[in-house]
Amino acid sequence: MTLCMNKPYLKRKFYGRRKGKTLTKKRADLIESLLPEVTLPFEKGKPDNSIDPHSLFNKEYKEIWMEIGFGDGAHMAEQARRNPDVGFIGCEPFMNGVAGLLCEIDDDIQNIRIWPDDARDVMDALKDASLDRLFLLHPDPWPKKRHHKRRFIQDKTVEQLARLLRKGGEFRVATDDQNLCDWMLYYIEKSPHFEWTAKCADDWRTPPDDWPVTRYGEKQLAGIPVYLTFVRI
Repeated sequence: MTLCMNKPYLKRKFYGRRKGKTLTKKRADLIESLLPEVTLPFEKGKPDNSIDPHSLFNKEYKEIWMEIGFGDGAHMAEQARRNPDVGFIGCEPFMNGVAGLLCEIDDDIQNIRIWPDDARDVMDALKDASLDRLFLLHPDPWPKKRHHKRRFIQDKTVEQLARLLRKGGEFRVATDDQNLCDWMLYYIEKSPHFEWTAKCADDWRTPPDDWPVTRYGEKQLAGIPVYLTFVRI
């Protein structure tokens, strides 16, 4: 019992795909050669809340930003190019997406570290107030009611996110699913630790000025994407 209490990953479930279509030779080679070099250098089960994310990089960065579920990596890669003084942690268990980001990193991006597994492993390990910005972009909406418990945003994860962000840090969320949007707003707004920054409709209809345009984002323009920014208070 004590072992499980100290290692929460042993008792929680992960929902979602880990593999998709067969990777091209180039992407499979990058998984073998480059991924070990950029994987976060820590192991599951380290003492909770003990790791300074700055220590996970081989140089000092002004800030550390983290993306939960980076998809094909296009958003994170472009943010990393635009912000070379920021260290980026990307969490994504879907290996096809990891391979996509590795292709971007292979073009000489130095400031990204990857955790190719459940983001909650990293969230458990990092110190309080150790991140400057968090992203959760187009998470799985799990539309069936019986699957709502699988949605990433729940009371417990909101508390974890608040613990990780420094005061004044940003939590950026995007979705094109209205039901999920309502769900996330409900859980985040009821937290005393976050303030939604929107003052008018355009604030959530329009992405932030520094938002990279990605292929996925362009596809979503056929729907109604919503961009939510919360500040840690």
